[in-house]
Amino acid sequence: MPRLIRLYIRHVLIGFGLAGVLTVALIWFDVAHLRHLVTHTEAGPLAVGLLWLFNGLVFAGVQFGIAVMSMAEPQDDDPAGGLGQRVHHAAAPQPWTVAVGPSRDRPRRSHW
Repeated sequence: MPRLIRLYIRHVLIGFGLAGVLTVALIWFDVAHLRHLVTHTEAGPLAVGLLWLFNGLVFAGVQFGIAVMSMAEPQDDDPAGGLGQRVHHAAAPQPWTVAVGPSRDRPRRSHW
């Protein structure tokens, strides 16, 4: 099996495992009375399964994205890894005036 496919499967399983931990924690700590809702309806197991599935999809995507982005090699032209010297360019101050009160130069807004 190619290395990238193994990486993908491993991190998807990690993401779904984390989603399972979150789902169990939500039900265990009875967040928003979720335990009561799940145990007192016929569709409770379906709701738990869907909660785990959709959280698993999100967590797996994030987990794999983090894994892929952490595979990047540092660039040779910046040995500090992007933490080099920062250059701040200060703009020259521009004078401006504030008109106080009604002005005759500005057109008035018409109200319908």
